[in-house]
Amino acid sequence: MSASKTEVVTRFAPSPTGFLHIGGARTALFNLLFARHHGGRFLLRIEDTDRARSTQPAIDAILSGLRWLGLDWDGDAVFQFERAARHAEVAHAMVESGHAYRCWMTADEIAAQRDAAKAAKQPLRVRSAWRDRADGDLGQPHVVRLRAPQDGATTIDDQVQGAVTVQNAELDDLVLLRSDGTPTYMLAVVVDDHDMGVTHVIRGDDHLNNAFRQLPIYRANAWPEPAYAHIPLIHGSDGAKLSKRHGAVGIETYRDELGILPEALDNYLLRLGWGHGDSEIIAREQAIAWFDLAHVGKSASRFDLKKLENLNGHYIREASDQRLADIVAEQLEFDHDDTRRATLLAAMPVLKPRAANINELRDGAAFLFATRPLVMDDAAAALLGGDARDVLTAVQAALDAVHNWDTEATEGAVRHVAEARGVKLGQVAQPLRAALTGRKTSPGIFDVLALLGRDESLGRLADATISQEG
Repeated sequence: MSASKTEVVTRFAPSPTGFLHIGGARTALFNLLFARHHGGRFLLRIEDTDRARSTQPAIDAILSGLRWLGLDWDGDAVFQFERAARHAEVAHAMVESGHAYRCWMTADEIAAQRDAAKAAKQPLRVRSAWRDRADGDLGQPHVVRLRAPQDGATTIDDQVQGAVTVQNAELDDLVLLRSDGTPTYMLAVVVDDHDMGVTHVIRGDDHLNNAFRQLPIYRANAWPEPAYAHIPLIHGSDGAKLSKRHGAVGIETYRDELGILPEALDNYLLRLGWGHGDSEIIAREQAIAWFDLAHVGKSASRFDLKKLENLNGHYIREASDQRLADIVAEQLEFDHDDTRRATLLAAMPVLKPRAANINELRDGAAFLFATRPLVMDDAAAALLGGDARDVLTAVQAALDAVHNWDTEATEGAVRHVAEARGVKLGQVAQPLRAALTGRKTSPGIFDVLALLGRDESLGRLADATISQEG
């Protein structure tokens, strides 16, 4: 599993206890971009050692979310739980070398130290008498602890945070193996990163303290130490910790419920905490060419859903009509309806400039497939009051005389009605839009007429005038 010394290797290592969230997706993106920028490898490890909380649906959601975002990892995903024997092997070797020790502290002894620390208003630092003893009964339950350095200080030259120093007296002898022989997270992470050849650990800054606890494990085994880069977390638009009300939901929610395109979310996440001059629209290829750790900010980023939607609107306008039509057709369950799919495709050039997300595309296309007589929303119904019947009757007669049905011919007919009545075009177009779409807003009215076609347009106008007569 190891890599060459000169190859850059990064990893994304989620715990499958929930969905792939925004922060995790950004971490994966930064790891992928850094590896690709340096011609290296980007690996995936599923940290499923918490058997009580790790679930297959969560694993599936993580893998699906990464693939949808185009965050393709190299090789097969590594599952941490399957490597438990290797983790234990390292711990036992550390005992033999004197860098770890067996500890028979009781729960009461640990509780007493916790109470003393609480009374002194200090964090708990477990101090075990077994650090300097070797007379324990191997037949009795015990753990294996790291023999952490107690003197001096440890400095990490973090590639985002800069030089960070912690006094070694602040570190405790963390547990490597539990009393049932299973490895802890701290041990498993280090062993896996080493065995996978990881050269750069890029992760959230909530893991910065873990780096100081994990480095002694590297040093005890004389393993190469990775370069660390701890990225500030993402906050809500109000500066508070990111929560569901800010957008801290699974990636699948952005895809399935909010109608966001993957390239838009990628671009937005890239700009959350990293920048390249004033560039806002950055495609994947350009991101790989530009990405570095030097331009990752040190302060928390603020997630803004409106900015994401604005960016998404750009990518919708840039997307191919065929791709968008296929996405909307799937949502509308037009799986085997080639006629409706063709209608959607024809409508995309006039629908997508108005849409900020896939949902708006879908809703904007709904009038094309509405059954007659149309159900009017309240705003449309209001446009059909007053003298609307006279207007629509005049428009119906004018359009009935049009046989070369295109936007130029229909516009000429409708404009003629407006001029004959001495009113602005909008005063004719608004009730006409309501009659044809059942809504107050739609694509340009002459595009609507072209998309619906002559027979359907005249049929809907007839329905509206009959309804007005009633």
